[in-house]
Amino acid sequence: MKHPLKFPLILLALLNLAHSALAQRALPAWLARADAPADTAGLGRVLARPDFYRLQISLVRVRRDAQGRPHLARPLTYRLQPKEYFYPASTVKLAGAVLALEKLERLQRTTPALTADSPMRTDTAFQKQTPAWVDSSADNRHASLGHYIHKMLIVSDNDAYNRLYEFVGPEELNAGLHRLGLRRARLTHRLSVGDGEPGWRHTNPIRFFADTAGRQLVHAQPAAYWAAPRPAPNVEPTSMLLGTAYIGGQDQRIDKPLDLSDKNVFSLLDLQQLLRAVVLPETVPPARRPQLSPAGYERLRLSLSQLPPQSRSPRYDSLHYPGTYCKFLFGGGGTARLPAGVRVFNKIGQAYGFLIDNAYVVDAAHGIEFLLAAVVYVNADGVLNDDKYDYDKVGFPFLRDLGLRVYEAELRRAVPKLRK
Repeated sequence: MKHPLKFPLILLALLNLAHSALAQRALPAWLARADAPADTAGLGRVLARPDFYRLQISLVRVRRDAQGRPHLARPLTYRLQPKEYFYPASTVKLAGAVLALEKLERLQRTTPALTADSPMRTDTAFQKQTPAWVDSSADNRHASLGHYIHKMLIVSDNDAYNRLYEFVGPEELNAGLHRLGLRRARLTHRLSVGDGEPGWRHTNPIRFFADTAGRQLVHAQPAAYWAAPRPAPNVEPTSMLLGTAYIGGQDQRIDKPLDLSDKNVFSLLDLQQLLRAVVLPETVPPARRPQLSPAGYERLRLSLSQLPPQSRSPRYDSLHYPGTYCKFLFGGGGTARLPAGVRVFNKIGQAYGFLIDNAYVVDAAHGIEFLLAAVVYVNADGVLNDDKYDYDKVGFPFLRDLGLRVYEAELRRAVPKLRK
């Protein structure tokens, strides 16, 4: 099956790279680094077999006019397959953060004492739910919405996302996705806790306090249950059957595809659209923008762009959380540094053999801005849940080099500012 290429200036060269690597020909000039030969193993391997790796890429260039207003070019895409499922993993956490802040700001209209830093206590009301009264990663050891959002975005903390899921609830989460125009997205489970039927429908009771001792109640949210049918996935059903086998309970191998039909769903373009609405809301129709205050937007942008060593609370050690720990594009998941002067606002995902990065890249000194989102599936043996995915050998090198090559191509392009 042939896939129409809509990426004339950048991905055409990347595709040529796959054939060049196989034929041992020289790299295209814009892909070769001036100071050293480029490491193209990841690029060449994946681009030679895009269907096998379920590769999808979307690039949107941003230009500023004389008044500094952003203008977005038409998306340049390669092998975009909205109906082909990929597990979105932790990329959904940006949606959780946006919708949690929206709900918080709505509550503040009638309860101004409630803030993102209000001590938060999560209780239980249904089987397998877990409580959370403290957060040992916070300097003051108190859980709060603001702290959950920060560590969820900066190091992709799963428990933090689950607490936001419980605060917003599946009904409001999915209604919010629809309101934002994200038609190929749904959120129907917590992360990494085996959240199946009917647990995902039940959310915990939560209380917020004005004091750290928990004596001055500010807001109480009761436990809730969503009885509506699970939203349709809006993808090809057969694409939600992954692999040839998987490891089930008691480490038993089951020789049939793993069925992910009850999992979260997000298309690559919807992920990119959501990030765009956070970092460049003026480019999105008002009805599809998050209903947030300037402070709410700034909170999200700070956590999306901050590196673990820059975080004051929590504090992260560089051994376990290197600077580019959650920067797959450019950083390769912690294996390389960002180019000098480059700032990346992004959310990554990693699970079931899928690697995704959804990023907004800015180099202010050179006037470079672009949105770049990519997903790649690296599971050569076809077995799920065996922890033998090809992240380090194939996935991370590919995303690292993809980000770098796109950036270098943009760096070489002389793009004058638009005029009125």
